[in-house]
Amino acid sequence: MEQPPSDPPTSRDTAASPGISASPGISAAPGAAPLRDVSASFDAAALRDSAPRRTYLAAERTYLAWLRTGLGAIGVALAVGRLLPALIGGSHLAYGLLGVGYGLLGIFLIGYALVRARRVRIAIQADWPLPLDSWALVVTTAIGLVLAIATIVMVAAST
Repeated sequence: MEQPPSDPPTSRDTAASPGISASPGISAAPGAAPLRDVSASFDAAALRDSAPRRTYLAAERTYLAWLRTGLGAIGVALAVGRLLPALIGGSHLAYGLLGVGYGLLGIFLIGYALVRARRVRIAIQADWPLPLDSWALVVTTAIGLVLAIATIVMVAAST
């Protein structure tokens, strides 16, 4: 099916700024101001400030990720400690202890999220390198693996 011919570009569509032309086929809405290059309106100070701002926002997202993970671990604690023994049977004490382990992991993650967020904020404000806490990654990974393996073993033993 043939497309109807488009209107030829007008001087308003192509004369956005001196030395800058609009892309072919892109025009301002009827009655709107002519297209212009907005990148020229940014100054160097705004561009310099954008990197710390992006770093700060990335740190906020990381904090929220740690917080969500901690809350998720607390949710798993409730599921493993209360719901799982009721569904598949088994020792309420064993599942309760496993649930306590997940709960403690969740509390650690939430507490660590706060400490890490404060340390990162201080580092960003002082223009220092961001802190690297490999110990926290190792600890949370090890505890998470132990709890996951214990959960799998207990569920497999109950069925």
